[in-house]
Formats: sequence, structure tokens, C-alpha cells
Amino acid sequence: QVQLVESGGGLVQAGGSLRLSCAASGRTFSSNAMGWFRQAPGKEREFVAAISWSGGSTVYADSVKGRFTISRDNAKNTVYLQMNSLKPEDTAVYYCAGSRVGLYSGRFDYWGQGTQVTVSS
Repeated sequence: QVQLVESGGGLVQAGGSLRLSCAASGRTFSSNAMGWFRQAPGKEREFVAAISWSGGSTVYADSVKGRFTISRDNAKNTVYLQMNSLKPEDTAVYYCAGSRVGLYSGRFDYWGQGTQVTVSS
């Protein structure tokens, strides 16, 4: 069973940057695609970005393209989300998730507990 723990959230001004980290336990991390999702108050959870097991392929939501970068370090069992040029509408709880099926499956099997990101205007 893989467990995920997110960190790096916080309060930042619009235009600022944050880097989220997601540390995974378990031996299967390096063979799983990983993703980031977010949920703002009163809204449904939405996809942000995902990365293949090797790190060679990535997918982004249109709303974050050019501003956010997902990456991973399989040696450290960690996936990252670098967030630049943050906007107030990026405010949400950010969740890390893993997919045993693959990057383009749309299915994520296990989730972290989330980390709060708040962007002030």
C-alpha cells in the first residue's frame, strides 16, 4: 500500500511561487504515474497536472499551462509541483495522487491528505 504525504503549501501573494512536494512510501511509486489535483471551496476537485512513471511525459490543465511544472525524483520517491505566477484563483487544497494504470488512464488509485495553498490578491 502506497501512502502519500503532501507538503509545501502556504500563503503567498499573487505573482509569487510555491513548490509542493509529495513523498511516497512503498516500492511501487517508481512504476506509477502521479498527478496533482486541487479543490477550491464550494467547487469540485479538478485535475492540475500528471506525469508518467519515467517522468518523460506530462499533462497539464489549460488553466496552469506555462505556470506550473510537475516533476518527479524516483530515487527520492517524491513528486513535485512548481507553481509560478500564482493567481488568487489558484487557491485550493492540493492533492497528490497515484495511478497504477497509467498517465492517460484518468484513473488514480490512491491519494494524499492534501495541502492548502492560498494566494492573496
